[in-house]
Amino acid sequence: MSTTAPTEHDRTAAVGDPELAIRTAGLAKVFRRQRAVDGIDLAVPRGSVYGFLGPNGSGKTTTIRMLLGLSSATGGSIQVLGESMPQALRTVLPRVGALVEGPAFYPYLSGRANLSRFDAADPTTDARTRKDRVATALDRVGLSHAADKKAHAYSLGMKQRLGLANALLTPRELLVLDEPTNGLDPQGTREVRNLIRSLADDGTTVFVSSHLLAEIEQVCTHAGVMRTGKLVAQGTLDDLRSAGARTVTVRTPDVGQAGSVMMRLGLSPRHDGGADALVADLPASLLPETIVTELVHADVRVRGITVGGGTLEDLFVALTGEGFDVAA
Repeated sequence: MSTTAPTEHDRTAAVGDPELAIRTAGLAKVFRRQRAVDGIDLAVPRGSVYGFLGPNGSGKTTTIRMLLGLSSATGGSIQVLGESMPQALRTVLPRVGALVEGPAFYPYLSGRANLSRFDAADPTTDARTRKDRVATALDRVGLSHAADKKAHAYSLGMKQRLGLANALLTPRELLVLDEPTNGLDPQGTREVRNLIRSLADDGTTVFVSSHLLAEIEQVCTHAGVMRTGKLVAQGTLDDLRSAGARTVTVRTPDVGQAGSVMMRLGLSPRHDGGADALVADLPASLLPETIVTELVHADVRVRGITVGGGTLEDLFVALTGEGFDVAA
Protein backbone atom coordinates (compact mmCIF):
# COMPACT_ATOMS: atom_id res chain seq x y z
CA MET A 1 0.00 0.00 0.00
CA SER A 2 1.21 3.48 -0.82
CA THR A 3 0.40 6.45 1.40
CA THR A 4 3.18 8.78 0.36
CA ALA A 5 3.81 10.61 -2.89
CA PRO A 6 6.50 9.09 -5.14
CA THR A 7 9.68 10.99 -5.84
CA GLU A 8 10.16 12.69 -9.20
CA HIS A 9 12.39 9.79 -10.21
CA ASP A 10 9.63 7.31 -9.39
CA ARG A 11 7.12 9.34 -11.39
CA THR A 12 9.37 9.47 -14.44
CA ALA A 13 10.13 5.76 -14.26
CA ALA A 14 6.41 4.87 -14.08
CA VAL A 15 5.35 6.89 -17.13
CA GLY A 16 4.10 4.57 -19.86
CA ASP A 17 4.02 1.53 -17.56
CA PRO A 18 2.32 -1.20 -19.65
CA GLU A 19 0.95 -2.81 -16.48
CA LEU A 20 -1.14 0.25 -15.62
CA ALA A 21 -4.45 1.26 -17.20
CA ILE A 22 -4.35 4.65 -15.44
CA ARG A 23 -1.30 6.49 -14.15
CA THR A 24 -1.15 10.04 -12.85
CA ALA A 25 1.83 11.92 -11.48
CA GLY A 26 1.31 15.00 -9.34
CA LEU A 27 -2.18 15.52 -10.82
CA ALA A 28 -3.70 18.77 -9.56
CA LYS A 29 -6.74 20.93 -10.13
CA VAL A 30 -7.17 24.42 -8.67
CA PHE A 31 -10.45 26.34 -8.73
CA ARG A 32 -9.55 29.94 -7.96
CA ARG A 33 -7.63 29.45 -4.69
CA GLN A 34 -9.05 26.04 -3.78
CA ARG A 35 -7.01 22.92 -4.55
CA ALA A 36 -9.76 20.44 -5.44
CA VAL A 37 -7.16 17.82 -6.40
CA ASP A 38 -3.78 18.16 -4.76
CA GLY A 39 -0.92 16.34 -6.49
CA ILE A 40 -2.25 12.78 -6.60
CA ASP A 41 -0.41 9.75 -8.00
CA LEU A 42 -2.91 7.12 -9.12
CA ALA A 43 -1.72 3.66 -10.19
CA VAL A 44 -4.55 1.49 -11.55
CA PRO A 45 -3.37 -1.95 -12.71
CA ARG A 46 -4.74 -3.33 -15.98
CA GLY A 47 -7.44 -5.92 -15.40
CA SER A 48 -8.21 -4.67 -11.90
CA VAL A 49 -11.47 -3.41 -10.42
CA TYR A 50 -10.27 -0.24 -8.69
CA GLY A 51 -12.52 1.39 -6.09
CA PHE A 52 -12.11 5.16 -5.80
CA LEU A 53 -13.27 6.10 -2.29
CA GLY A 54 -13.75 9.32 -0.41
CA PRO A 55 -16.29 11.62 1.25
CA ASN A 56 -18.35 13.99 -0.84
CA GLY A 57 -16.17 16.89 -1.97
CA SER A 58 -12.92 14.95 -1.68
CA GLY A 59 -12.10 15.38 -5.38
CA LYS A 60 -13.22 12.06 -6.87
CA THR A 61 -15.44 13.38 -9.68
CA THR A 62 -13.01 16.19 -10.50
CA THR A 63 -10.27 13.58 -10.89
CA ILE A 64 -12.45 11.44 -13.17
CA ARG A 65 -13.29 14.43 -15.35
CA MET A 66 -9.58 15.16 -15.81
CA LEU A 67 -8.84 11.51 -16.65
CA LEU A 68 -11.43 11.63 -19.43
CA GLY A 69 -10.41 15.02 -20.81
CA LEU A 70 -13.65 16.68 -19.64
CA SER A 71 -11.67 19.12 -17.51
CA SER A 72 -8.13 20.40 -17.87
CA ALA A 73 -5.55 19.74 -15.17
CA THR A 74 -3.77 22.58 -13.43
CA GLY A 75 -0.65 20.50 -12.97
CA GLY A 76 0.82 17.02 -13.25
CA SER A 77 0.45 14.38 -15.94
CA ILE A 78 -2.08 11.72 -16.93
CA GLN A 79 -1.65 8.47 -18.81
CA VAL A 80 -4.65 6.34 -19.79
CA LEU A 81 -4.11 2.97 -21.47
CA GLY A 82 -0.46 3.87 -21.91
CA GLU A 83 -1.04 7.17 -23.72
CA SER A 84 -0.72 10.76 -22.53
CA MET A 85 -3.92 12.67 -21.91
CA PRO A 86 -5.45 14.89 -23.12
CA GLN A 87 -3.09 14.75 -26.13
CA ALA A 88 -4.29 11.26 -27.13
CA LEU A 89 -8.03 11.81 -26.59
CA ARG A 90 -8.98 10.69 -30.11
CA THR A 91 -7.19 7.38 -29.87
CA VAL A 92 -7.90 6.66 -26.19
CA LEU A 93 -11.58 7.55 -25.71
CA PRO A 94 -12.93 4.98 -28.22
CA ARG A 95 -11.35 2.34 -25.95
CA VAL A 96 -12.95 3.78 -22.79
CA GLY A 97 -16.55 3.52 -21.61
CA ALA A 98 -17.74 6.01 -19.00
CA LEU A 99 -20.70 6.91 -16.81
CA VAL A 100 -20.01 10.22 -15.06
CA GLU A 101 -22.29 12.47 -13.00
CA GLY A 102 -25.42 10.63 -14.10
CA PRO A 103 -26.54 9.85 -17.65
CA ALA A 104 -28.23 12.37 -19.96
CA PHE A 105 -30.60 11.25 -22.71
CA TYR A 106 -33.10 12.55 -25.23
CA PRO A 107 -36.22 12.39 -23.01
CA TYR A 108 -38.78 11.70 -25.73
CA LEU A 109 -36.82 8.95 -27.43
CA SER A 110 -36.98 5.36 -26.24
CA GLY A 111 -34.05 3.71 -24.53
CA ARG A 112 -33.34 1.75 -27.69
CA ALA A 113 -33.48 4.86 -29.89
CA ASN A 114 -31.17 6.76 -27.51
CA LEU A 115 -28.56 4.03 -27.70
CA SER A 116 -28.89 3.86 -31.49
CA ARG A 117 -28.20 7.59 -31.71
CA PHE A 118 -25.18 7.39 -29.45
CA ASP A 119 -23.84 4.42 -31.39
CA ALA A 120 -24.35 6.24 -34.70
CA ALA A 121 -22.33 9.19 -33.37
CA ASP A 122 -19.32 6.90 -32.90
CA PRO A 123 -17.34 6.93 -36.16
CA THR A 124 -15.68 3.62 -35.27
CA THR A 125 -18.91 1.57 -35.23
CA ASP A 126 -20.49 -0.47 -38.03
CA ALA A 127 -24.08 0.54 -38.86
CA ARG A 128 -24.81 -2.97 -40.15
CA THR A 129 -24.43 -4.47 -36.66
CA ARG A 130 -25.93 -1.55 -34.71
CA LYS A 131 -29.28 -3.21 -33.99
CA ASP A 132 -27.66 -6.31 -32.49
CA ARG A 133 -25.14 -4.22 -30.56
CA VAL A 134 -27.87 -2.09 -28.97
CA ALA A 135 -29.97 -5.15 -28.11
CA THR A 136 -26.98 -6.85 -26.47
CA ALA A 137 -26.14 -3.77 -24.37
CA LEU A 138 -29.76 -3.45 -23.19
CA ASP A 139 -29.86 -7.13 -22.27
CA ARG A 140 -26.61 -6.91 -20.28
CA VAL A 141 -28.07 -4.24 -17.99
CA GLY A 142 -31.54 -5.80 -17.70
CA LEU A 143 -33.45 -3.22 -19.77
CA SER A 144 -34.71 -5.36 -22.64
CA HIS A 145 -38.25 -5.21 -21.24
CA ALA A 146 -38.21 -1.37 -21.25
CA ALA A 147 -36.21 -0.84 -24.44
CA ASP A 148 -39.10 0.90 -26.25
CA LYS A 149 -40.24 3.00 -23.30
CA LYS A 150 -39.56 6.76 -23.49
CA ALA A 151 -36.49 7.77 -21.50
CA HIS A 152 -38.36 10.52 -19.62
CA ALA A 153 -40.51 7.79 -18.05
CA TYR A 154 -37.49 5.89 -16.78
CA SER A 155 -36.81 5.83 -13.04
CA LEU A 156 -33.43 7.04 -11.77
CA GLY A 157 -32.26 3.46 -11.51
CA MET A 158 -33.36 2.69 -15.08
CA LYS A 159 -31.50 5.76 -16.32
CA GLN A 160 -28.38 4.51 -14.55
CA ARG A 161 -28.80 1.17 -16.32
CA LEU A 162 -29.23 2.93 -19.67
CA GLY A 163 -26.07 4.91 -19.01
CA LEU A 164 -24.22 1.66 -18.35
CA ALA A 165 -25.63 0.20 -21.55
CA ASN A 166 -24.30 3.20 -23.47
CA ALA A 167 -20.85 2.64 -21.98
CA LEU A 168 -20.99 -1.00 -23.09
CA LEU A 169 -22.11 -0.56 -26.69
CA THR A 170 -18.68 -1.59 -27.94
CA PRO A 171 -15.93 -3.62 -26.22
CA ARG A 172 -13.89 -1.42 -23.90
CA GLU A 173 -10.45 -1.81 -22.39
CA LEU A 174 -11.34 0.56 -19.54
CA LEU A 175 -14.67 1.36 -17.93
CA VAL A 176 -14.95 4.45 -15.69
CA LEU A 177 -18.05 4.51 -13.49
CA ASP A 178 -19.02 7.35 -11.15
CA GLU A 179 -21.52 6.06 -8.55
CA PRO A 180 -22.93 3.35 -10.86
CA THR A 181 -25.45 2.00 -8.33
CA ASN A 182 -26.99 5.39 -7.58
CA GLY A 183 -30.79 5.04 -7.50
CA LEU A 184 -30.78 1.26 -7.94
CA ASP A 185 -32.81 -1.09 -5.77
CA PRO A 186 -31.01 -4.05 -4.10
CA GLN A 187 -31.69 -6.33 -7.07
CA GLY A 188 -30.36 -3.75 -9.53
CA THR A 189 -27.32 -3.22 -7.34
CA ARG A 190 -26.58 -6.95 -7.38
CA GLU A 191 -26.95 -7.01 -11.15
CA VAL A 192 -24.48 -4.14 -11.59
CA ARG A 193 -22.09 -5.88 -9.21
CA ASN A 194 -22.30 -9.07 -11.28
CA LEU A 195 -21.86 -7.05 -14.48
CA ILE A 196 -18.67 -5.43 -13.15
CA ARG A 197 -17.32 -8.85 -12.20
CA SER A 198 -18.09 -10.28 -15.64
CA LEU A 199 -16.39 -7.34 -17.34
CA ALA A 200 -13.30 -7.82 -15.18
CA ASP A 201 -13.31 -11.54 -15.99
CA ASP A 202 -13.22 -10.59 -19.67
CA GLY A 203 -10.11 -8.46 -19.06
CA THR A 204 -11.71 -5.01 -18.83
CA THR A 205 -10.22 -2.65 -16.25
CA VAL A 206 -13.01 -1.08 -14.17
CA PHE A 207 -12.45 2.19 -12.28
CA VAL A 208 -15.44 2.76 -10.02
CA SER A 209 -16.10 5.72 -7.73
CA SER A 210 -18.51 4.94 -4.91
CA HIS A 211 -19.53 5.93 -1.40
CA LEU A 212 -20.97 2.45 -0.69
CA LEU A 213 -18.32 0.52 1.17
CA ALA A 214 -20.12 -2.82 0.80
CA GLU A 215 -20.05 -2.50 -2.98
CA ILE A 216 -16.34 -1.71 -3.05
CA GLU A 217 -15.46 -4.61 -0.77
CA GLN A 218 -17.51 -7.10 -2.77
CA VAL A 219 -16.32 -6.26 -6.29
CA CYS A 220 -12.97 -4.45 -6.12
CA THR A 221 -9.46 -5.86 -6.15
CA HIS A 222 -7.76 -2.50 -5.48
CA ALA A 223 -8.79 0.81 -3.97
CA GLY A 224 -7.64 4.36 -3.36
CA VAL A 225 -8.86 6.69 -0.61
CA MET A 226 -9.25 10.43 -1.20
CA ARG A 227 -9.41 13.15 1.47
CA THR A 228 -9.68 16.88 0.75
CA GLY A 229 -8.11 16.47 -2.68
CA LYS A 230 -5.29 14.17 -1.60
CA LEU A 231 -4.85 10.45 -2.27
CA VAL A 232 -4.09 9.27 1.26
CA ALA A 233 -3.85 5.53 0.57
CA GLN A 234 -4.01 3.06 -2.30
CA GLY A 235 -3.24 -0.59 -2.88
CA THR A 236 -4.88 -3.99 -2.97
CA LEU A 237 -7.86 -4.48 -0.68
CA ASP A 238 -5.85 -6.90 1.44
CA ASP A 239 -3.07 -4.31 1.85
CA LEU A 240 -5.56 -1.63 2.83
CA ARG A 241 -7.38 -3.85 5.31
CA SER A 242 -4.12 -4.84 6.99
CA ALA A 243 -3.29 -1.15 7.42
CA GLY A 244 -6.47 -0.56 9.45
CA ALA A 245 -6.06 -0.42 13.21
CA ARG A 246 -7.09 -3.62 15.06
CA THR A 247 -8.65 -3.68 18.51
CA VAL A 248 -8.99 -6.36 21.18
CA THR A 249 -11.95 -6.57 23.58
CA VAL A 250 -11.62 -8.58 26.79
CA ARG A 251 -14.75 -9.44 28.79
CA THR A 252 -14.16 -10.36 32.42
CA PRO A 253 -15.60 -9.79 35.90
CA ASP A 254 -12.04 -8.99 37.04
CA VAL A 255 -11.77 -5.70 35.16
CA GLY A 256 -9.17 -4.07 37.39
CA GLN A 257 -6.85 -7.06 37.40
CA ALA A 258 -7.27 -7.55 33.65
CA GLY A 259 -6.42 -3.89 33.06
CA SER A 260 -3.17 -4.26 34.95
CA VAL A 261 -2.17 -7.29 32.86
CA MET A 262 -3.00 -5.52 29.61
CA MET A 263 -1.00 -2.45 30.64
CA ARG A 264 1.96 -4.67 31.47
CA LEU A 265 1.73 -5.97 27.89
CA GLY A 266 1.98 -2.40 26.58
CA LEU A 267 -1.73 -1.90 25.88
CA SER A 268 -3.88 1.06 26.91
CA PRO A 269 -7.22 -0.46 27.92
CA ARG A 270 -10.40 1.64 28.01
CA HIS A 271 -13.99 1.02 29.05
CA ASP A 272 -15.67 1.23 25.63
CA GLY A 273 -17.61 -2.02 25.62
CA GLY A 274 -19.56 -2.07 28.90
CA ALA A 275 -18.85 -2.50 32.61
CA ASP A 276 -17.29 -5.95 32.16
CA ALA A 277 -15.27 -5.12 29.05
CA LEU A 278 -11.90 -3.56 28.29
CA VAL A 279 -10.96 -2.42 24.78
CA ALA A 280 -7.45 -1.64 23.52
CA ASP A 281 -5.70 -1.01 20.21
CA LEU A 282 -3.87 -4.18 19.20
CA PRO A 283 -0.41 -3.77 17.64
CA ALA A 284 0.66 -6.26 14.98
CA SER A 285 3.50 -7.42 17.22
CA LEU A 286 1.15 -8.72 19.93
CA LEU A 287 -0.89 -11.89 19.38
CA PRO A 288 -4.33 -12.26 21.00
CA GLU A 289 -3.21 -15.69 22.25
CA THR A 290 -0.47 -14.00 24.26
CA ILE A 291 -3.02 -11.76 25.96
CA VAL A 292 -5.20 -14.76 26.89
CA THR A 293 -2.21 -16.67 28.25
CA GLU A 294 -1.10 -13.76 30.46
CA LEU A 295 -4.64 -13.17 31.73
CA VAL A 296 -5.06 -16.84 32.67
CA HIS A 297 -1.66 -16.90 34.39
CA ALA A 298 -2.80 -13.91 36.46
CA ASP A 299 -5.99 -15.82 37.48
CA VAL A 300 -8.21 -13.41 35.52
CA ARG A 301 -11.55 -15.01 34.68
CA VAL A 302 -11.95 -14.49 30.95
CA ARG A 303 -15.53 -14.57 29.66
CA GLY A 304 -14.53 -13.78 26.11
CA ILE A 305 -11.99 -12.08 23.89
CA THR A 306 -12.73 -10.51 20.50
CA VAL A 307 -10.36 -9.12 17.90
CA GLY A 308 -11.89 -6.43 15.69
CA GLY A 309 -10.82 -3.84 13.18
CA GLY A 310 -8.52 -4.37 10.28
CA THR A 311 -11.38 -3.50 7.93
CA LEU A 312 -11.63 -1.07 5.06
CA GLU A 313 -14.15 0.93 7.06
CA ASP A 314 -11.73 1.29 9.96
CA LEU A 315 -9.02 2.54 7.62
CA PHE A 316 -11.38 4.97 5.91
CA VAL A 317 -12.49 6.47 9.23
CA ALA A 318 -8.90 6.66 10.44
CA LEU A 319 -7.71 8.40 7.26
CA THR A 320 -10.60 10.78 6.67
CA GLY A 321 -12.12 11.28 10.12
CA GLU A 322 -15.54 10.59 8.62
CA GLY A 323 -18.04 7.76 8.70
CA PHE A 324 -18.95 5.72 5.67
CA ASP A 325 -22.19 4.45 4.20
CA VAL A 326 -21.74 0.69 4.51
CA ALA A 327 -24.89 -0.53 2.78
CA ALA A 328 -27.01 0.33 -0.21
